This record gives sequence, C-alpha cells and structure tokens, in this order.
Amino acid sequence: MNGIIYTTYYSGVRNEIEKTYQIEVDQTIQNGHMKMMLEGIELEDGFAKVDSIDYADNGSNRSAAVITLHSGRNRIVRRIFEHFEYKVKKLDRIQFATLNKKGLQRGTWRHLSPEEVGFLKTL
Repeated sequence: MNGIIYTTYYSGVRNEIEKTYQIEVDQTIQNGHMKMMLEGIELEDGFAKVDSIDYADNGSNRSAAVITLHSGRNRIVRRIFEHFEYKVKKLDRIQFATLNKKGLQRGTWRHLSPEEVGFLKTL
C-alpha cells in the first residue's frame, strides 16, 4: 500500500478518524457490491461499513474506486473487497483526517505544519 502514514504512540482514536483510499481491483466493481459496502457487511472479525464509495476518475474507470471510512481495523479496505472476491491490484491511502498527499512524490515525506499537529492533537 502507498499513501499517507501517520505514526503516533497513541492509537485510541483510530476508529474516529476519517480515512480515504483509492483502490484498483482486477475487475469491474459492481454497483450492488458498492451498495452492500455502504450498508455494511459481516467479516470474520465483525461488521464493516464504508462511509462513501464511488468510482475513481469521474467514473471512467469502473475497476477503481475512492472509498472513505472510519474503521481502523487491520487491512479493512483490502478485506472488504476480498469479501466480494475482488483481487486488489493497488491500494493507496490518499487522506487521513485533514492530511492528504497532494504534491508529494512516491517515496517522499514531509514534516507536519504546527497547525496540522495542533489539529491532530484535538482528535
């Protein structure tokens, strides 16, 4: 997986923080599956539900989606798609709370601004 990695010693708020991912799978993502993801599905470790999901690239690529959720469970996005027998080709966290990766090249990083740190401390 690529994307935003935010590290901290405190993980108590991980399920309250909104996270957005872009995912690409091996086949067309069915509308019915997207609806079921919004309503929630039962995985081996409990109920999982997404806040929003839509096709990526303004709908031009039906095997890619942008998905937002609050769950912080291990590999949750990958497991949601695998539940419907999609094979994940790419998975990229594009936003974590108010942080996004705009302007960062792959493999690079940046320090957070004092304002970003202050906001994250309020979570």
